[in-house]
Amino acid sequence: MKKYEIMFIIRTDIEEKEVKDVVSSMKKSLKDNGAKLIEEKDMGQRELAYEIKKHNNGHYFLFIIETSTNAATKEFDRLALINENIIRHLIIRVDE
Repeated sequence: MKKYEIMFIIRTDIEEKEVKDVVSSMKKSLKDNGAKLIEEKDMGQRELAYEIKKHNNGHYFLFIIETSTNAATKEFDRLALINENIIRHLIIRVDE
């Protein structure tokens, strides 16, 4: 099994319900593609180091997953690029 860390930043100018919907839809896409969610952290709102898509603050989330294929990470990447509420994401494979 391969282990990945996925961090993504959601816009802060949307309502709390929309933030939860984005997080749950991203979690669902990972699970639907065979990934096992090991850890999930809501890191809260933080100021960005530089402006991204006209935003100075973001709501940070971290997922740690395990998967045997890279289908889950590819689908997450595709959906994160499409979703207008996610302003930045990063997927890193963790070597053990």
